Amino acid sequence: MPPEPARQIGAIARAAAEAILQVYHGDFAVQTKGDNSPLTAADLAAQRVIVAGLATLQEQLPVLSEEAKALPWSERRHWARYWLVDPLDGTREFVKRNGEFTVNIALIDDHRSVLGVVLAPVTGELYVAAEGQGAWLQERDGGPWRRIRTRPLGDPPRVVGSRSHGGTQGGLLEQLTGGDYEHVPLGSSLKFCLIARGEADIYLRLGLTSEWDTAAAQCVLDEAGGAVLDLAGQPFRYNRGESLLNPEFVAIGDLSIDWAARLTRGE
Repeated sequence: MPPEPARQIGAIARAAAEAILQVYHGDFAVQTKGDNSPLTAADLAAQRVIVAGLATLQEQLPVLSEEAKALPWSERRHWARYWLVDPLDGTREFVKRNGEFTVNIALIDDHRSVLGVVLAPVTGELYVAAEGQGAWLQERDGGPWRRIRTRPLGDPPRVVGSRSHGGTQGGLLEQLTGGDYEHVPLGSSLKFCLIARGEADIYLRLGLTSEWDTAAAQCVLDEAGGAVLDLAGQPFRYNRGESLLNPEFVAIGDLSIDWAARLTRGE
C-alpha cells in the first residue's frame, strides 16, 4: 500500500474529480485563454477543491497551478518545497468527452518531483507515487492498491503520443525505437501512466508543455522504474527559472537502454 501522504493527496484528487464530473455530465461553455488553450468551469471547480484540500494539510506550502496567476520568479526562486498542480490536464479531451483527462498534483522538493498523484476521473483510476516508496494504482475508489512497474522495451516498442497535439518528430522517434514501432494516441498525463504500468514503452514530446503537465506523472513513472529525460539525456527538474515551460523530452520505461546515446545518434 502506498504511504499515507500519497493516499491523502489521492483523496484530494478524488474530490476534485467529483467536481469535474458534475460539469462533464452536463452542459458547459468553453472559454479560450491567452495561449489559445480551452478553459471550462470544470478546470476552475477542480482548482478550488484542490487548493482547499491542500490548505488542510499540516505542512503548509505554496501552490503553483495552471489555473492560478503564475507567481513571479523573484518569489518562486526561494521555494524549496511547493505543490505543482494541473487541476484538469487534457481540457481538449474533456471538451471532446473522450475521458482522456486527468487531475495532476505533485510535490516538488529541491527541483525534483518527490510525490505524484494522477487521477483519471472518468475511469476512477488513481496513480500515486512517493520517492523511494514505489508507484501504485487503485482502479476504483475504495478498491485494492496494486504496485505497478515498467517493462523491458517491447519488440516492436509501443509508443504513446498526444491525441490533440500532433506534429513532426523528425527522425528522433526512429532513432529511439529502431524504426519499427506501434503508435498509441492518448490524451493528458495518461501517456506516462501507460508506460508506468508496463503497457507502453516510449513517449516522445517535441513541442511546448508546462511544468504542471509533467510533474505528477514523472514521479509515478520514476517510481515505477522509468524516467523522464530532456533531449540531452538529463532528468527533468522543476522551478528552474522565470519560464514555466518544459524542454522537449522523452519518457521511457526500460532504463537498461542507453537512451542518451540514442538521443544524440546522428548529430
